[in-house]
Formats: sequence, structure tokens, C-alpha cells
Amino acid sequence: MNWTLILIGTVASLGAGLATGLGALPVFSKRKISEKTLDLLLGFAAGVMLAASAFSLLVPALNLSPEEGGAPYFTSEALQNLWTVSIVVIGVLVGAFFIDFVDRWAPHEHFVKGHEGKMSKRLAATWLFIIAITIHNFPEGLAVGVSFGSGDTERIAAGLVVAIAIGLQNIPEGTAVAMPLVREGYSRKKAFWIATLTGLVEPIGAFIGVAIVGVAKFFLGFGMAFAAGAMIFVVSDEIIPETHTKEHSRQVTFGVLVGFVIMMFLDNFIEPVLNSLL
Repeated sequence: MNWTLILIGTVASLGAGLATGLGALPVFSKRKISEKTLDLLLGFAAGVMLAASAFSLLVPALNLSPEEGGAPYFTSEALQNLWTVSIVVIGVLVGAFFIDFVDRWAPHEHFVKGHEGKMSKRLAATWLFIIAITIHNFPEGLAVGVSFGSGDTERIAAGLVVAIAIGLQNIPEGTAVAMPLVREGYSRKKAFWIATLTGLVEPIGAFIGVAIVGVAKFFLGFGMAFAAGAMIFVVSDEIIPETHTKEHSRQVTFGVLVGFVIMMFLDNFIEPVLNSLL
């Protein structure tokens, strides 16, 4: 097990998770942020997550060589492609079904959708909300961890790009978490710390992801697809529906597009630069 790689992946995810606290800092300002702005920020975060799922996780998973943990060599190229695509498809579906299962059974609460999960009324509202954000953030940390792969230069650069992406989308997410808490009656200080702490589940997901891939490289393609499927599910089932409940859904859609293209640019520009430096 490569403990150096695990440390790098976990620290990178910790930095990304702490970006949630950075985004929560405006909660100490007396200036109010409108619901429209909060939804735009969440739309931007959704776009970043979608692009990271596509360009930083699924595309690399489909192009892994056998040495990197991809499909073993077959005499037929068609069979090798079928193996690769099948693993990625299964990983995406398993990741989505995993989050769906957790979402159905873990007690949690959303500002718009209200109570979800089993026996949710037995816990305080604060904890229900923390659990909801934790369900969202775990696959983000996992995405960072598995992106580091086997630890070669290219995979480390890819992992750093994913960490940057997750940190980028965590900033507006931190704002969108803290501000509604203040409106619900929480103190500004408590809202800030709740938002910050919800991002700290990401290093746990990163540790699990990078450790599993470090032990067995053949889990890399599946793990990347699993994380992508989980994040796509969260975007489609939670973030986009909650930001389209009001009259400014068109603006939110453009927020998604802006987040998507910025992440696409980062993935295709920053990663080669990092590769040249490492």
C-alpha cells in the first residue's frame, strides 16, 4: 500500500473540503444574498460536478490501459472495449444505486424537499441537514481519491485537477448551505461551522478511494465510474430539482453551463500543465 499516495489524496481532498468553509464566510456579512443568487451558485456547482464526472472520471476510466488497471489484453480489440465499457457502465449504475439506497434509508432533511429517509423525526433538524450534505459530499471525496489511481505522474495530476474541481464547486456550495441556515434561525457562527464540517467528510471518502485503488489497481476503472455515477445522481436528484423550484430556473440553467465549461477548461488545460511540472 502506497501510504505517500494515500496521504497526498487525503490532504488534497481535505483542502477541497475546507473550501466549503471558505464559501460560508459571507454568512458573517450583513448583506443578504438572494435566493436567486444561491440557486445560481448551486447551479454552477452542479455544472462543475457534471463536467468532473464526464471529463475527469468517465473519460479516463474508458481509456485506462491494462497496466493502469484497465481491461486485460484480449486477442480481440472488440472484446477488450466491451470489457472496459461494461465495467464503467456497471460502476456508474452501482454508484447511483448506492446513493439512492443511502438517500432512501438515512434520515436527513432538505430545505425544499423536507424530511427524507427512515425515522427522520427522531433526530434534531441540524443533524438531519448535516446528514443530507454528508450524503452529497462523500462521493466527491471518493472521486478525488480514486482519481489519484496508481500514483504515477499522470494520475497524480488528474487527482489534483479533480481536487481543484471539487474545491471550486464547494465554495458556492458552502454559501448555499450557510445562508439558509441563518434564515432558519441559526446563529451566523453556528451556520459557518456546520457548513465547514459538512465538507470534512470528503477526506474520509478520499482515503477510502485511494486506499482501495492502491491495494488493487483493477478497481480503478470501476471506482472512477462509481464516483461519477454517485455525483451525477446527486446533481440530478437533489441539486437541479431544488434550484428549479422558483421562477429563475432559466438563469440556473446558465449557471450549470458556466460551471460545466469552466471545469471542462480546467480539466483540459490545467492537467497538462501539472503533468509538465510533476
